[in-house]
Amino acid sequence: MSAVAAFQRANNLVPDGIVGPDTWTALIGSETEPPAGAPSNLARRCLALTGAFETGAGFPDCFCGISGDFDGQGISFGVLQWNFGQRSLQPLLEEMMQQYPAVAEEVFGDYLESLRQALGADQVDLMDFARSVQHPVKHTVYEPWRGLAKALGRTPEFQDIQARHAKDKFDAAIHMCGQYGLNSERAAALMFDIVVQNGGIGPIVQAQIQSDLRQFPLSLPDEEREARAMESVANRRAQAASPQWVDDVRSRKLCIARGGGTVHGITYDLQEQFGIGLRAFAS
Repeated sequence: MSAVAAFQRANNLVPDGIVGPDTWTALIGSETEPPAGAPSNLARRCLALTGAFETGAGFPDCFCGISGDFDGQGISFGVLQWNFGQRSLQPLLEEMMQQYPAVAEEVFGDYLESLRQALGADQVDLMDFARSVQHPVKHTVYEPWRGLAKALGRTPEFQDIQARHAKDKFDAAIHMCGQYGLNSERAAALMFDIVVQNGGIGPIVQAQIQSDLRQFPLSLPDEEREARAMESVANRRAQAASPQWVDDVRSRKLCIARGGGTVHGITYDLQEQFGIGLRAFAS
């Protein structure tokens, strides 16, 4: 413990002899910056990670995920799969055309007016349009619409719009971290994924998690408590999912809690791919 305290004093940290988040960050300086190509903002990195789970694509292509009417939602698009059926996609596209008209024109060209008219139509006509540009059985979106959507998702402007529309979910995730005394970027990513995939944590599961936390020894080092608390959150939330989704939720949440794993056949390393580690996030 004296060696840890000496290290802390040398790095202007509180010399308590405990390897907490601040000490951990100082020890592993290579973890202080996200990897090349990953978003620098934590909210955007959490969005990219959850988007990778949702779309099966890494950054930046997770912002371009598109699927057809397999679920009755017409077309789903973007990092969080906003869709026409629930009228969650229309605001993003309309915002793009209003705020960045030149970029929208460059992306869609002669097809921009068709999209504009579809967005201005009633819900029935919009869904008819969505279904007319995809295979009726396989629900694969036809070209050129598929390619146009991919091009749109790769623009920084539309990525910014997606991030703004996901901000309330990130804010909710940070609030949830506070409820369980969690402060690492990995915890923020875990809670964000729970908000997106599962809608949050209900009171019964909250009580179960809090009961788990109370059983942790008081002497438990900060980083070990953080890791064990995240595993409790992951397992408890998975157990509360619908039976057919329990395994999927558990693999996804434990992947985040443990900093890596395999989800949907894809192997993830949160630090290497997304720059999400155990360092404390800025509150």
